[in-house]
Amino acid sequence: MGKVILKNAIQRQPGHLYYIDAKGNVCEAKMARGGKKKKKVAKKPVKKKAVKKKR
Repeated sequence: MGKVILKNAIQRQPGHLYYIDAKGNVCEAKMARGGKKKKKVAKKPVKKKAVKKKR
């Protein structure tokens, strides 16, 4: 597990990944996906068809 050295050293942006490289520099990379929250889509009610039973 990593160790927190300094809190709030940089301002983070959504959709970016932050890491420390081999030289000890803080690097920022754009994530391939994520960062934006998805909007909730309202579910449409499905109409059920009337089924006739055979006797």
